[in-house]
Amino acid sequence: MRHLIDILDLTIEEIDQLIETAEDIMANPAKYAHVCDGKKLATLFFEPSTRTRLSFEAAMMELGGNVLGFSEASSSSASKGESVCDTVQVVGCYADIIAMRHPKEGAPVAAASVCPVPIINAGDGGHNHPTQTLTDLLTIRKEKGRLNQLVIGLCGDLQFGRTVHSLINAMSRYKSIRFVLISPNELKVPEYIKENMHRDKVSYMEVERLEDVIGTLDILYMTRVQRERFFNEADYVRLKDSYILDTEKMKMARKDLCVMHPLPRVNEISRAVDSDPRAAYFRQAMYGKYIREALIMKLLGVEA
Repeated sequence: MRHLIDILDLTIEEIDQLIETAEDIMANPAKYAHVCDGKKLATLFFEPSTRTRLSFEAAMMELGGNVLGFSEASSSSASKGESVCDTVQVVGCYADIIAMRHPKEGAPVAAASVCPVPIINAGDGGHNHPTQTLTDLLTIRKEKGRLNQLVIGLCGDLQFGRTVHSLINAMSRYKSIRFVLISPNELKVPEYIKENMHRDKVSYMEVERLEDVIGTLDILYMTRVQRERFFNEADYVRLKDSYILDTEKMKMARKDLCVMHPLPRVNEISRAVDSDPRAAYFRQAMYGKYIREALIMKLLGVEA
């Protein structure tokens, strides 16, 4: 039995296989329509979610399986004081696989240590979000045709952005990757992430102005400043509009730029950008369903 807690739990070869399976699912959905007949996915979301939870549920249903679970901690026995470990041991009696989101870093690790079925980390605090990273990798492959020789700009909240941390860890294993880290000083990438890049000899630079670098990027990965990660409302208000991608900035970008965003968006991307063919974030949300189908199949050990 395997869990997926961190994107580094998967080898490059396994990621490539998942991407290939996802692409085949997209091309041949009927081939996969019954591979999970009789299987059940439990979605345990102790923190709000739209895309991740619904894409997991849609993925399982399109594979022929069923779903159960809860969408907020207040509707579970956590509101009565039940521990995460007790919850997953109970739910593991009712489901074949669990997707879990939790606001505390490390909660999925604790859950996996006692759970009788595979656990998928669907986001733990500001730490990791491996299935969003798989979504991002599939998006890059589909939009750019490759996962190497790329200049990737990461913009916004790089301190608390778990999607950013997971993507850096994943892309650092591919060849000729250079990161441009665009953030205010207060929201820089954590030191441990930079230490990992130094260790892996990955090139990166830190800047504060998007305008100075947008013309050099193959990928621009925008993120929102996350109110729920701040301890101080005044700091959030001061930083929340640090970066707004609009049509004027897009004029400075390359013709083949790919703009990504894990969503939800607040106002960091102007809606006028949505009609630009370089805006890939809604396609990115669609790709998430297919890569999660491939992952569910892998962890359940089923094949088409």
